[in-house]
Amino acid sequence: MYLHLGADTVVRTDTILGIFDLDTTTVQKHSRNYLNLAEKEGRVVNVSPFELPKSFVVCDEGERNVIYLSQLSSGTLLGRLEVLV
Repeated sequence: MYLHLGADTVVRTDTILGIFDLDTTTVQKHSRNYLNLAEKEGRVVNVSPFELPKSFVVCDEGERNVIYLSQLSSGTLLGRLEVLV
């Protein structure tokens, strides 16, 4: 199955490690550091370049994790995921 993250981007549901709300998780220093490091390593994909991202999805794509920034809320993405299951 696939999950639509917005802006013509889909990911396989079996690769999803977590769906996180940007507002609540980036309060923690560790989360900010993780996202900053991933961005420096080129592992962040912004699927909504024209809108402010509300959530991020961490996917296991082979040798490294890829982080997708989405304009959709984590609640919306989780709701879509529940419909698929």
